[in-house]
Amino acid sequence: MNQFRFSRRPDIGDKVRVSFEFFPPKSDEMEARLWDTVTRLEPLKPKFVSVTYGAGGSTRERTARTVKRILNETTLTPAAHMTCVDAARHEVDAVIQEFAGMGVTRFVALRGDPAEGVGASYRPHPDGYANGAELVGAMKGAGDFDISVSAYPEKHPESPDFATDFDMLKRKADNGATRAITQFFFDNDLYERYVERARRAGIYIPIVPGILPVHNFTQVANFSARCGALVPAWLAERFEGLQNDPQTHALVASAVAAEQVLDLVERGVGDFHFYTMNRADLVFAVCHMIGIRSHEAEAAGSAAA
Repeated sequence: MNQFRFSRRPDIGDKVRVSFEFFPPKSDEMEARLWDTVTRLEPLKPKFVSVTYGAGGSTRERTARTVKRILNETTLTPAAHMTCVDAARHEVDAVIQEFAGMGVTRFVALRGDPAEGVGASYRPHPDGYANGAELVGAMKGAGDFDISVSAYPEKHPESPDFATDFDMLKRKADNGATRAITQFFFDNDLYERYVERARRAGIYIPIVPGILPVHNFTQVANFSARCGALVPAWLAERFEGLQNDPQTHALVASAVAAEQVLDLVERGVGDFHFYTMNRADLVFAVCHMIGIRSHEAEAAGSAAA
């Protein structure tokens, strides 16, 4: 596929639902940026917002603190990420109950990356949950939670083949997963084929596309190479020569992401999960371009009329 194809429909914003992903901040400066982002995106009324859990469970306390603040200080519905890396079952169960005690009813259940990061060898904890499917089953047994899981349109980098991937996704669905959220991708044909194959494999939960606005093309290209996501030649061409031109880079990035979403809408997709990277500018611009308006702006417009 050389480029996206779409036609703009005036009612598209009424048919699209979005969710956003944040990560817990590591410093006071990063915390300020995160809450500026939350404040900017909250009026868009996302279905939920997820808060990540670091490799090896390294951000447990910061994740819990961020989720708690979202619950207490915003109108947003948080979904806490949960992983089973480097933790015994009783430790994972305790964290689930900790979040539930805060009032969390949504989770994103993931096997998780080893503490060494993406690409490192995964070794299940001898007393822990072996994979995401087992984690989903334990969470569903602990409460009536809304559980999102991961999906990989270009195959998980550790899987030997797609059949193994679909077997794991089906086990997650059978154990009670509500939906799957994909790793980011830039070729919509790959996503469409993946969904078709999942349905043929007997997987019927919604498979929500994960959308990554490109804040820094060089960084995204490097990360994509490590996690097995294709960067099409046409996308590289869009950002060529913009390394030292952040303003034009941002304009191109918002246009590319909006084109991708609009093309997926034309293919029948109605739910999208945005990887915000704790930055509001591109996500807000994309949502505006696809017809999702800030409720505060709508209220101001009505008052002016």
